[in-house]
Amino acid sequence: MTDLNKLTISDARDKLRAGEITSVELTEACLKATEDAAALNAIVHPTPDLALEQAKAADTRIGQDDAPDLCGIPLGIKDLFCTKGVASQAASGILEGFKPEYESTVTSKLFDAGAVMTGKLNMDEFAMGSSNETSVYGNAVNPWKLDGTELTPGGSSGGSASAVAADLCLAATGTDTGGSIRQPAAFTGITGIKPTYGRVSRWGIIAFASSLDQAGPMTKSVRDAAIMLEAMCGHDPKDSTSANLAVPNFEAMLTGDIKGKTIGIPKEYRMDGMPDAIEALWAEGRAMMEDAGAKLVDISLPHTKYALPTYYVVAPAEASSNLARYDGVRYGHRAKMAEGDGITEMYEKTRAEGFGSEVKRRVMIGTYVLSAGFYDAYYNRARRVRALIKKDFEDAFASGIDAILTPATPSAAFPLGKKFNDPVQMYLNDVFTVTVNLAGLPGVAVPAGLDSDGLPLGLQLIGKPWQEGELLNFAQAIESRAGFVAKPEKWW
Repeated sequence: MTDLNKLTISDARDKLRAGEITSVELTEACLKATEDAAALNAIVHPTPDLALEQAKAADTRIGQDDAPDLCGIPLGIKDLFCTKGVASQAASGILEGFKPEYESTVTSKLFDAGAVMTGKLNMDEFAMGSSNETSVYGNAVNPWKLDGTELTPGGSSGGSASAVAADLCLAATGTDTGGSIRQPAAFTGITGIKPTYGRVSRWGIIAFASSLDQAGPMTKSVRDAAIMLEAMCGHDPKDSTSANLAVPNFEAMLTGDIKGKTIGIPKEYRMDGMPDAIEALWAEGRAMMEDAGAKLVDISLPHTKYALPTYYVVAPAEASSNLARYDGVRYGHRAKMAEGDGITEMYEKTRAEGFGSEVKRRVMIGTYVLSAGFYDAYYNRARRVRALIKKDFEDAFASGIDAILTPATPSAAFPLGKKFNDPVQMYLNDVFTVTVNLAGLPGVAVPAGLDSDGLPLGLQLIGKPWQEGELLNFAQAIESRAGFVAKPEKWW
């Protein structure tokens, strides 16, 4: 029973309902795995007492035949989600000691469904990063290694990806502002879906860029993503951007039948210098779609080349606004004051001490593009280009395309420290993912192969708005044909 932590959600659900295992046993296996995985630095605020309390309550519900699909399932929660009475720092020094008096809508939904929280997970500070190296806790580590070299688990949801890939929990929450679910999922050989903007409530999620942020599940399989996503979704009157739409049974939509569907292959995603392994994987993905009975069509998304610069104007601008609230007055870190210091000095010192270098960089960029004289030249122009990027997708789907297939990342996971001091190279990690956020679309990354070094690679599928069920069905077609079962060799 010591390998219970390696179960998928769907397998654990069935065993729990059949009485073959208990949630307490399942949770204890995950807590033991967490204790043994300190080298991964994935879980930064363990909550073993709370987890066992929730597991016992879940066992009671299961015994009373009152068991939603997630009842008794141990999950990790990204540190960006506010959890009542549990440290929620967004991996930032400026929120040191902050324990919310409220629960985020997503975690409330998960706990109402009987899920168990084993702890809060590492991430890039305020979700700003692609390698988990901006965290105040120090970086999380990818459970996959290359010749003894430690690799990034991706970012910003790097702790979530590492924890799921290493079987420290059965699944985890992530957030995706420019690829922060899909890129780390691809780097660690797991599945991650960013839903349509508005499908999942943002209330109680510490904001980075409010028009781009969206929460989603990071799981060991497509089926698990469908199960967990359904529990996370739903209209929330506390979030003005939350869509008042019925939540489908996503798992029931996993028929595996995609015959007659049309998959778009965007020519703009064929980049100069793309590694051979990524190009080969994309070709394999196209072959898998054809084998499943889908039709492939070349399409054009002409404004793709403007996506990264557009994103890195819009996202920092919104971050500049959102992070203005962190000033040391009501909660979190406050700098020590010298005699004669006033409120301005307190703000300046607190923010200088509390924010890391990447957050400061993006706040300064955002403040600059919103300033008088530059607002039209940068921010308003970026907004107009964003509308053109969205229209590219609208035109593609209007032409009869059912989903779009692309690589998830431009490379496999890279060594920690390799790109940290080169922001431009780091930002290029999001080249295949940011368009989805700018257009508000659903996107899923699914593991599909290994490169020549034995590291996982993922494919991305982009779907129509509000069609997460159909999108996951496409992902399952890839999953079933790729047969990806590789796991990292345990070294931690």
